[in-house]
Amino acid sequence: MSINEAQDEIIEEFSVFDDWMDKYALLIDMGNALPPLDERYKIERNLIEGCQSRVWLQADNVDGRVLFQGESDAVIVKGIVSLLIRVLSGHTPQEILDADLYFIERVGLKEHLSPTRSNGLVAMVKQMRLYAMAFGMQEKEKA
Repeated sequence: MSINEAQDEIIEEFSVFDDWMDKYALLIDMGNALPPLDERYKIERNLIEGCQSRVWLQADNVDGRVLFQGESDAVIVKGIVSLLIRVLSGHTPQEILDADLYFIERVGLKEHLSPTRSNGLVAMVKQMRLYAMAFGMQEKEKA
C-alpha cells in the first residue's frame, strides 16, 4: 500500500465520526492496537525530543525499506504514533522524505491537539524523516 493510500484509508476511517470525542476514542483504539515495543528499544536514544509524554521510536533499514516501531506512555499520543507508523513504515527512505502527510490536516489532528501534543507530532515526523535521510545516505554510500 502506498503512503497516500494509507493516508486516504485513515481519512476515511475518521470521517465516519463527526464528534471529536469519538475521533479521540478511535485514536486511543488505534494506539491500543499497536504492538508493544520491545523493552530493549525503550532507551534514551530512541526517545523523541520535544514530546511532553515519553515516545520511543525504533527504526530499522530492512532490504531498503524503513520499518518503524514505537510506543508512548500516553494513550492519545500512542494513537498518533500508530498512525505515523501505519503511513510511513515499510517504505523506502526517499518515499518517506517525499511524502506529503496531508492526513494530519484532513483528519483534523492539527486543530484538535493541544499545543504540546501538536509539537510532539511535529517532532515525531521530523525524527522519522531524519531516520529515512540517514538510511538513504547509507544506501548511497554502499552503491
